[in-house]
Amino acid sequence: MQIIQNPKPSEWAEVLKRPTQSVEALNTVVDEVFTAVIQNGDDALKTYTKTFDGVALDALLVSSTEIESAKAAVAPELKAAIVQAKSNIEMFHKAQKTSRIDVETQAGVRCWQEKRPIDAVGLYIPGGSAPLFSTVLMLAVPAQIAGCSSIVLCTPPNTAGKIANEILYTAALCGVTQIYKVGGIQAIAAMTFGTETINRVSKLFGPGNQYVTAAKQFATKYGVAIDMPAGPSELLVMADATATPAFVASDLLSQAEHGADSQVVLVSSCKTLINEVSKEVVEQTQRLNRKSIIEQALNNMKLIYVSDQNQAVDLINFYGPEHYIIATSDNSFFTDRVQNAGSVFIGDYTPESAGDYASGTNHTLPTNGYAKAYSGVNLDSFLKNITFQEISKEGLKNLGPTIELMAEAEGLMAHKNAVSIRLKTLNNES
Repeated sequence: MQIIQNPKPSEWAEVLKRPTQSVEALNTVVDEVFTAVIQNGDDALKTYTKTFDGVALDALLVSSTEIESAKAAVAPELKAAIVQAKSNIEMFHKAQKTSRIDVETQAGVRCWQEKRPIDAVGLYIPGGSAPLFSTVLMLAVPAQIAGCSSIVLCTPPNTAGKIANEILYTAALCGVTQIYKVGGIQAIAAMTFGTETINRVSKLFGPGNQYVTAAKQFATKYGVAIDMPAGPSELLVMADATATPAFVASDLLSQAEHGADSQVVLVSSCKTLINEVSKEVVEQTQRLNRKSIIEQALNNMKLIYVSDQNQAVDLINFYGPEHYIIATSDNSFFTDRVQNAGSVFIGDYTPESAGDYASGTNHTLPTNGYAKAYSGVNLDSFLKNITFQEISKEGLKNLGPTIELMAEAEGLMAHKNAVSIRLKTLNNES
């Protein structure tokens, strides 16, 4: 593993380059699938499911019988773990509720803001080799708290045409009843346009591979909002000589196992730690069940020695990691200077896995540098802020001349007239 030493700011873009294709490079495939779904609806979904997932389906909707069977199949101890995680996630997201903002900006001019749920939302749950039932919690729980009236969940089936029992159990636990056996680009297209079976949604949520990410961004061209660009997983660890090498290595590997296109980065002020972490990564990899995937992801691993703390802070903010672990002798120095990160994990005993599953924070986070502009999923992601205003007669008398002057200066005389005609009526009354 190569150690990059004190890279210059001019080199950061190349050093920290992510192993992802550009969205533009994927758009031809996305456009083809979207067009097929528009034209052929459910038939297109079944065709692509057979092509990409290797299974021919008679029905896309998961039946109530399948859900009940899944509930019975999940082990009691796992059910208890999921319930506990759900409780923590609910507690953290319920705490994000805010009250109405109501302000009288000047005498007779009242403005207020209220939140309303997005009516129809679509949740994409990755399946494949690691069905992410934890993502069901992360998306369905805040959607329920927000009060979304329609929650559509799409996830790819296995080669037997089944959805993982854990996904179905968790979805049922969270009150989701519209569950469909469809994944990939075609799932995003189905929720974007609607088909004979699947309802169109107003906003799409959920992580996925590069094709799903590209499809979500493509969906915005058709009036559907998305939570964020959330593609292959990534983790950056800032650690110094006081960190525990085995802990750091375990965190790097926890993200590397997500997929071959995942990226993990270690930034450290201690060359000895970097060497020890490197050895731990090799040793721990041998004991893990997803060894082949991890080894591919480790080709994208970056080990960066930075001797100056301030330079390290700037480099990390430049990267804008999805997950950011701080394990140093002065954690507050780094936490106080975080500008760009999806979610931050502080100290030796805060593994990134806690946020992925059960601490309460959301694990659907911006990747590929989008943490510079996007937040992770939270309660507000499922809500709209609507502003209201009400002006009394006296309020318009006071504010009207200001509006008239500004409208006239912009040459928008109809705007001015909408005020002037009211002021004339009020003046005639007095």
